[in-house]
Amino acid sequence: MLPLCRALGDLKRIRSAGRAGSIAERMFAAAWTRIAAGGHPDAVARDTVRAALIATRLGDLDAGTLGQAGVPPAEVGRIQGAALAQAIVPLDMATRAWLAGEARAEPAAVSTSPPAFVARLAAQPRAGATHPERGRLMLEPPESHAEHCLVVAVIGALLAPTWDAGSETVFLAGLAHHLHNALLPDSGFAGEMLLGEWLQPAFTRATALALQELDPIPRNRVQAALRIIPDAATPEGRAFHAADTLDRVLQVEHHLRAAGTTMDFVLRQMELVHAGPTRTFQDAVLARFGLMAEPPEARGGVAA
Repeated sequence: MLPLCRALGDLKRIRSAGRAGSIAERMFAAAWTRIAAGGHPDAVARDTVRAALIATRLGDLDAGTLGQAGVPPAEVGRIQGAALAQAIVPLDMATRAWLAGEARAEPAAVSTSPPAFVARLAAQPRAGATHPERGRLMLEPPESHAEHCLVVAVIGALLAPTWDAGSETVFLAGLAHHLHNALLPDSGFAGEMLLGEWLQPAFTRATALALQELDPIPRNRVQAALRIIPDAATPEGRAFHAADTLDRVLQVEHHLRAAGTTMDFVLRQMELVHAGPTRTFQDAVLARFGLMAEPPEARGGVAA
């Protein structure tokens, strides 16, 4: 699961021309639009998780974009199916069965825009690593709370069958677990310790203000899902906290891996210059400029 979790985390960092925000940010907004309109969490969870898995392979090459480029609908379906098949390889049979299942019917959408708190969470940066006795470790660019919540929701839904937990409940809890940050900027561990006895009342009040933006049915569903968060004593609580912990740590690992990457790894294993009719010449150019060890087949391929 670890490579898949890393790939899902990368959805926070993939952006495209003409589209505001990262893939994760846009998926967060789309999921909340459906939840707020009365969509059942099970249907929203399955569709969002499938879309996220496909995006780990295709990025923003979605059905609409491929269609505009002239790819026939049948071929779009085949391409997306192949991407999903690749992404689900590490998943167990219970999780695959959940993904393949039929979701409950949803009511007709009555809203085409997400609640206002969604935009505030997308604009609210995560604190990075903080400690009461040390300076803040800033990781630039910071992820947003919308991006973090989306990835936790997706990973949590995928982990839920491991504990016989309800994927839709874990998904909704992940989507909502930072509602308080729609109001409260993130000061991290250090700030939370200073708030002391006021931490929980402040978080509770800020969450309640966000929940007021939802109609009664979706509000009740979110409140019920949030009850799994205080501990890891339930199957749903374990799945949620596993996902939250993984995403928090893998976000930092992403920066460390990027900082420690070598040119040899990028060229040899990631094949930045990859197979094609001009590969030999391209390798020779890099060797001539000292950017890679000279490949035997490229000797004499580039004039001094």
